[in-house]
Amino acid sequence: MKKLKVGLLGMGRIGRLHGDNITYFVKNAEIIAAADPMLNSTMEEWAAELGIPKVYSDPMKVVQDPEVEAVFICTSTPAHAELSIAAAKAGKHIFCEKPVHTDLSEIRKILAAVEKAGVKFQVGFVRRFDHNHKAVRDTVASGKLGAPSVVKVTSRDPADQPMEYIATSGGIHIDMTIHDFDMVRYLSGSEVTEVVAYGSCANPDYAQYNDVDTTIIMLKFENGALGVIDNTRASKYGYDQRTEVQCVGGCVQVSNDLENTAMISSAEGVSSAKWYNAFGSCGMECICQPEGVIGDARMADGEKAKAGVERTLDYLTKLVNDILEKYPAGKLPPIDKMTQRNPADIEAVIKGPNVPGGRHIYTLEY
Repeated sequence: MKKLKVGLLGMGRIGRLHGDNITYFVKNAEIIAAADPMLNSTMEEWAAELGIPKVYSDPMKVVQDPEVEAVFICTSTPAHAELSIAAAKAGKHIFCEKPVHTDLSEIRKILAAVEKAGVKFQVGFVRRFDHNHKAVRDTVASGKLGAPSVVKVTSRDPADQPMEYIATSGGIHIDMTIHDFDMVRYLSGSEVTEVVAYGSCANPDYAQYNDVDTTIIMLKFENGALGVIDNTRASKYGYDQRTEVQCVGGCVQVSNDLENTAMISSAEGVSSAKWYNAFGSCGMECICQPEGVIGDARMADGEKAKAGVERTLDYLTKLVNDILEKYPAGKLPPIDKMTQRNPADIEAVIKGPNVPGGRHIYTLEY
């Protein structure tokens, strides 16, 4: 079986997460080169463990490698434009982490380069592929509950990120809520027309970066529905991802998956297992969907991907700018251990059911 030769740009938290998943769970792809401007011994050791033969401190060496067919851009956001444009000119297919960029003009330059080169391009908005969120969307889209009236998204990370990361993240709305802006459109089937945001700092360290760690966002949609997003950087109790859509004929909602469904009742009360740590697992859940990044050693259709990105540019820019006007933004273990699922469970997910066209995907960002 021919394997897609991948170059990994960025070996930080997200880069290593993508690298682990490609290496351990994507049978038709292999990482042959990796680079990070901040290359250190931890990254080198990790790359050695994965058997990545070429490791550099200069990402352009990966981009210019004639053997590399596709790149995963997992660097800091300011570097996305330069690397995406260079990769497109070099004829590489591209998976780019979110956000593509914080400057709309830079995003349009990327899209122009992608279109001119005729390469594939996909952004790391992956919650659409999560089995729970997809079930909510499919129920709403079916129309059996009638038109949506209220959309709710709860997204809370378990712990604070290092302040060094927060300093360059662009703020919670650009760095974290960006997923949920995508989710509310996906769940409602409609575009946002109005947005209001409030923020506060449970951890005062965020204030020095003109950022917040807790935010509530209220939205109105073209179809008349209302929306609420609540985000927290550090819930302290786990990775909390819940969605709900109230429709005129009923409601559909999902909660977090549990490690197991055992419920223990005793004189002390009733308890259940911890939530399944979904961070990084979206790729495992969606690997057998027909859409996505790597399918039959090819990436998502370029025209559709380009059109999708273009369609979202203006409204996302407006949303973020409206929010910023109201409040100025300022070595992972093997996946089977990290997700607390045993290898047999993951193998079952990977094999999964047959899908139309037989395409398998790899797309995750968490």
